[in-house]
Amino acid sequence: MPIIDIAGARVCDSATMTTLSPNGAAGARKVRRATMNDVARLAGVSIKTVSRVVNDEAGVHPATAERVLAAIDQLGFRRNLSARNLRRGSSTGTIGLVLEDVANPFYSGVTRAVEEISRLRGRQVITGSSDEDPVRERELALEFCSRRVDGLLIVPAGLQHGYLVPEMRAGTPIVFLDRPAGDVVADTVLVDNVGGTMEAVLHLASFGHRRIAFLGDAPDIFTANERLRGYREGCVRAGIGYHESLVVMGPHDAGSVRRALHHLGCAADPATAVVTGNNRITVHALRALAGAARRPALVGFDDFELADLLSPPVSVIAHDASALGKAAADLLYARLDGDGAPPRRVVLPVRLVARGSGEVRA
Repeated sequence: MPIIDIAGARVCDSATMTTLSPNGAAGARKVRRATMNDVARLAGVSIKTVSRVVNDEAGVHPATAERVLAAIDQLGFRRNLSARNLRRGSSTGTIGLVLEDVANPFYSGVTRAVEEISRLRGRQVITGSSDEDPVRERELALEFCSRRVDGLLIVPAGLQHGYLVPEMRAGTPIVFLDRPAGDVVADTVLVDNVGGTMEAVLHLASFGHRRIAFLGDAPDIFTANERLRGYREGCVRAGIGYHESLVVMGPHDAGSVRRALHHLGCAADPATAVVTGNNRITVHALRALAGAARRPALVGFDDFELADLLSPPVSVIAHDASALGKAAADLLYARLDGDGAPPRRVVLPVRLVARGSGEVRA
């Protein structure tokens, strides 16, 4: 795919790939959403029976209910919770936003940016946290679709998103952010995870560090793997070699991060520097290292509040949460305005902020 640089962001055109367009197939008419009539016809029952099954009412024989549920799955039918108040096909004035955790300061920044743009466009934003659970992500996304949101923004927790194909075919624009979707190729807004960790490694190596460790998120998360790839490429480019013994993937709480740092620091050839893969790991690492006689140099991925006020101030690979939210919202609203171009992948730049913790000589 060709990559074009536009104001610091790389835009990859997916036109050469076999995809489903974000608001239906490019240039093709939208597919009508399945209705209760369709379900009733396929299942060979009355609309009233379908309504009872959908609303979990009593009085339906189990075998009949199973037949109705099978028809619902086959047709991709979603109950329209707003149907009593809306004409079919009209706007609900809402956008759905599925995040990893709305309490995470980074995603709070994303949410704020989406809300600001949506307010200017006269729409409300409904948010939900998946807590990195693919099942929860699916539940939230389909719940929003059942409420007929005008569009969806999703930070994927899982790798399977074929469940959204009926909605996409019906014309619901969907944009994935921070991570790409699985199963479908759709509009996606990412940050330069590979380039960021590569820059962190090269920066630490410039201060004489040759034993640089990496503490990353769970290995099944896209951003964690991309940042690990950047770390690996940075080690090779710096001429210090890539050593798996210096990589710990998946520490998620203070205890596991503390144990990982202890292991890396007590090795026969200990790490003298650390790259942390996200803001939570960075904070746990700083707590674990507080009071240590000799602290390794540290560069964290993701900036966080008060990082510049700690002692020493924390060097980070910073990317703008607001820019990520704005880029995703802009792309979603372009689709709502009728943009039928092939799916786009936008990669936003990152920058090294050198404050002190990463500028310690080996």
